[in-house]
Amino acid sequence: MNDLKIAFIGAGNMASSIIGGLLNQGMPAGNLCASDPYPEALQRLSETYGVSTSADNATAVADANVVILAVKPQIMPAVTRALAPSLQQHNPVVISIAAGITVSALQQQLGMTAAIVRCMPNTPALLQCGATAMFANEHTSQPQRNHAETILSAVGDAHWVRDENLLDAVTALSGSGPAYFFLFMEAMTAAGTSMGLKPELSRALTVQTALGAARMAAEGDVELDELRRRVTSPGGTTAAALDSFAESDLRGVVASAMQAALNRSIEMGREES
Repeated sequence: MNDLKIAFIGAGNMASSIIGGLLNQGMPAGNLCASDPYPEALQRLSETYGVSTSADNATAVADANVVILAVKPQIMPAVTRALAPSLQQHNPVVISIAAGITVSALQQQLGMTAAIVRCMPNTPALLQCGATAMFANEHTSQPQRNHAETILSAVGDAHWVRDENLLDAVTALSGSGPAYFFLFMEAMTAAGTSMGLKPELSRALTVQTALGAARMAAEGDVELDELRRRVTSPGGTTAAALDSFAESDLRGVVASAMQAALNRSIEMGREES
């Protein structure tokens, strides 16, 4: 990894989180470069991480083995068309973290033989606790796939999918998923407050409970349904709550919400293509 040259096109939060994760794993700051039209964003990266910066995208990618496209989907076509001549000279692997931009659309802009990895990270990547799914096109070599996996693993778990269309399901699950948990925690906090707890105590108990439950799921080898059973005594308080969830068809509500997110992800991909 220390011989890689990585260029970030876009210097926003996600680029910053990946840079921080890479530096924590021992990547030399001199191997990283970021470009962005906003001087304030570049100054922040330079001062925080010591990486090189540029206001010119072509300069940033000139000697890069890996180019990470961390720009908004709306401006992606203009960015990639402008970069195409530079990238076609040495064919780095291009990693896109833009939602809805398909590999086909990127190939039309960068060249049909461009090595492209499309991925869907989520916002906990900002804390190096993210979940990312990746899809590589047929022009991406195994070493390039390995580079992409190593880079995205710097901000959490990284997994490959066999079919690009599955990224829509990933968007519905982990891409949008943090908001589902935030909503559930909002509801728990509000319910605890309505029962007489002070708001700050209700929030603290909710957040710590969510954290503890997530750690039990992540750090053990017990399936989720078994974890649920272990904290549910027959006829007890937890059982009463779970029975209420069942009567309200919580599983159906979740499935419908995720289907709505999946459908919208597909629509966005068509709009951006």
